Amino acid sequence: MLLLSGFVFGIFSSVPALERPDYLATLSGIETQVLAATFFQAAMAVVYVTITVFLYPIINPYSKSLAAGYFGFRMIGSGFLFVGIGSLLLLLWLSQHSATTGKSDLSDIEVFAELLRQGRDIMNHIGMILPWSIGGCILYYCLYQVRLIPRWLSAWGTIGSALTLLATILLMLNIIPLVSPVYFVLNAPIAVCEMFLAILLIFRGFNPVEIKSNG
Repeated sequence: MLLLSGFVFGIFSSVPALERPDYLATLSGIETQVLAATFFQAAMAVVYVTITVFLYPIINPYSKSLAAGYFGFRMIGSGFLFVGIGSLLLLLWLSQHSATTGKSDLSDIEVFAELLRQGRDIMNHIGMILPWSIGGCILYYCLYQVRLIPRWLSAWGTIGSALTLLATILLMLNIIPLVSPVYFVLNAPIAVCEMFLAILLIFRGFNPVEIKSNG
């Protein structure tokens, strides 16, 4: 349920108006939507922290060092989500403030707003995703070894996490844009994999035989 909730919260945490050229003038008119997106981003961050905490003791018996690496990378990624909340609230405040500012000072506000907007994208799509996908590679590798879920699903998760890591590195190096078919294709496998994993855990759970042998 937490995995599915993370997907839903992620969808509702987006603010499409930020992609418009006139976003600074638009945000103040959709204050409720911006505040709702802030709430859902905070909820998504809490969900991701909870998932990390719940899965840590599952893989810790297999390898304490890998479990520690998984926990550390995923906590770093979740931390960037919390930081991104502040930038969104500041963008809303700047939008409201710009409506009462003279044209002479508006250019400075626009520059600062653009820095916040670009910074939010960097935090959400690089700062968060980069360590989160590294943690995902560790998680699915450990799950493959301990056989708590079908090995084909663990392999899928490992490859999908690696592809997301590749997409994030290509984005960070400005080789591909954020909104592009390549970025979407590279991120799709892990998204579908984690939906399968969520359904599997809801209806079947982890392999009870392996839990007993590893416990």
